[in-house]
Amino acid sequence: MAKLEIKTKDGKKGGSHELAAAIAEAKPLTNVLHRAVVAEESNSRQGTQSAKTRSEVRGGGKKPYKQKKTGNARQGTIRAPQYVKGGMALAVKPRDYDKKVNRKERRLAILGALNQQIEAGNLVIVDAINFAAAKTKDAVALLKGLEVADARRILVILPEYNEVTYKSFRNLPNVEIRTAPSTAADAKTAVFSTRDILVAHKIVVAKDAMAKIEEVWAK
Repeated sequence: MAKLEIKTKDGKKGGSHELAAAIAEAKPLTNVLHRAVVAEESNSRQGTQSAKTRSEVRGGGKKPYKQKKTGNARQGTIRAPQYVKGGMALAVKPRDYDKKVNRKERRLAILGALNQQIEAGNLVIVDAINFAAAKTKDAVALLKGLEVADARRILVILPEYNEVTYKSFRNLPNVEIRTAPSTAADAKTAVFSTRDILVAHKIVVAKDAMAKIEEVWAK
């Protein structure tokens, strides 16, 4: 099994982590990753958009002028699509965009994405990610200590939602905060997705979060 170095907040060596075989041996399959990301983005759409057709727009019940001998094109209502305040042709209506990805395929996508980032040297495990108070400068100091502060997109994965930690990172435009999956779902947590892993240039994972990831996805 592969071993990853665990770093302290100031970037020093703090031990090692034995990577689960399921992650170390996973293969990033392009077709599986694509389906997982498409499903995630599609499922994030609300699908509540709605526009009115000519039959739903208020008014326009009377024919605007007589059919013939006006020199104008014949019109039946001023609520037709070509009129201002008229209905929309082919109006969009609410719809469900949900796409289903079975658990086995989602597992392959998550493990493949993690393996790809680990092989590229973009994943850093830190012994703990916590702060005494919500201060952005403390979050910046942590990222600088881990030598990832200059990355364009940084994904920070926590073992569970922590308000102080979240507030410390939220003002940094290049940082996304996510949590590791858990059997006990918390309404406040935003669990990382396959897309989150793939688009990140650097990933900072708390040691406890890595243990949860392996417990849920690598068994």
